Amino acid sequence: MKFDAIKLGLATAIIFGVAWILCSLFVILAPGGMMQMSGHMVHSNFEGMGWSLHWTGFFVGLVTWSVFSGLFVWAITATYNRLLA
Repeated sequence: MKFDAIKLGLATAIIFGVAWILCSLFVILAPGGMMQMSGHMVHSNFEGMGWSLHWTGFFVGLVTWSVFSGLFVWAITATYNRLLA
């Protein structure tokens, strides 16, 4: 079964963009909880650290995560489709 690499890459980019927006909202609304959760995710203690979220970083992160995740999944799908042939 072949997949449309462009559509799958675009869908991935959209979902990663939405996830970035939601994560940024959580950082704004509950910075302490998000810092603690981030520390647990990477097995670290981030108690002495703080967030630095500004508009430039928000948009750069949004575009970067969306574009690279979309390209990555596009490449995986294109490779998968070629391996089927």
